[in-house]
Amino acid sequence: MNVAEQIVTGDNFSYSIFINSDLNGLAEKCKQIPKISKLFLITEREIAGIYQKFLEKEFRNLEIPIHFIYVKGGEKNKHHDKLKKVYEELISEKADRNSVLIAFGGGVIGDFTGFVAATFLRGIRFIQVPTTLLAMVDSSVGGKVAVNIDKGKNMVGAFYQPTFVFAPLYTLTTISEKDWRCGLAEIAKHAFLSGGNFLERLSQFTNSDFKGDSEAVRFGIQESIAFKASVVQEDPKELGRRAILNLGHTTGHAIESLTKYEKYSHGEAVAKGLVTALLLSKKILGFSEDHLAHALGLLRGLGLSVKIKEKSTDILEHMYSDKKKEGNNLKFVLLRDFGQPEYGVSVEPRVIIEAIKEQKAMDLF
Repeated sequence: MNVAEQIVTGDNFSYSIFINSDLNGLAEKCKQIPKISKLFLITEREIAGIYQKFLEKEFRNLEIPIHFIYVKGGEKNKHHDKLKKVYEELISEKADRNSVLIAFGGGVIGDFTGFVAATFLRGIRFIQVPTTLLAMVDSSVGGKVAVNIDKGKNMVGAFYQPTFVFAPLYTLTTISEKDWRCGLAEIAKHAFLSGGNFLERLSQFTNSDFKGDSEAVRFGIQESIAFKASVVQEDPKELGRRAILNLGHTTGHAIESLTKYEKYSHGEAVAKGLVTALLLSKKILGFSEDHLAHALGLLRGLGLSVKIKEKSTDILEHMYSDKKKEGNNLKFVLLRDFGQPEYGVSVEPRVIIEAIKEQKAMDLF
């Protein structure tokens, strides 16, 4: 298939997102960046074991030195104490202000590499090459980079835009079913926020349609990127409307933190959080019962598990480590209707407990 290109722009930035069938063309895009002294590709050894020969072939004729830096994946390793090793390797390999980092991997690699780029030598350029569905539709777009600390996820970070994003769809043929669910949860989130044709057409697909470089995959990625890009362009530093992209994340992040980032992936936790947000939307903003049923049907069709097993009081406690709070009340993104999100909705703790208990009592999947 032909390369699809979308542009993300803001007051002080503009970059392209390329959706491509494979890695062909990545080196040529790198070559177009002015004044590169050296490329540093940051990835996991496991991912490198699958793709390194393809990457080496792609970059073989590029007259720019390239050095591979290997880090461990997983949320536990997107931690501030893992930065020192990478900074020191960059210094040892004589990285300078004209060096460019390439984040090759999932969202953890993208966030971590982006944070390194934002802070090394007070900021150098970087490229996002997302290899998972979640990274393609979410973390690679918008310039939010961060690392975790012991007290919370993404608590230390920056807004730092990539030079470009290059999404090779053939990497999706090697991701796990769990990784598919991660990405599908974010696509569902974008569809709920967008409404309209995006939501209606997504409702016609099922989990089995999302494989490799299929029509469903192309549609989900392109629509998600287009929606997120439109929000980022309006509010690049999350000072206002961009906060709607946190739909489902207040509960999702709390569940991730409560279970020490070991039991659920980010997308699995967000899927559960979407249902909590929809139940709160029904209680507070009058989101209809029919729409709730529609949303649950879509999540079921995509193969997403939304049942909560953890104690509601434990989840609430971990919500207070989240960045979105005001006094004793927590701030949520809720829906008045599909395509009509409201952000910064203050919710009392007792109402949150009621919603989570209702979710736990429902006959969910």
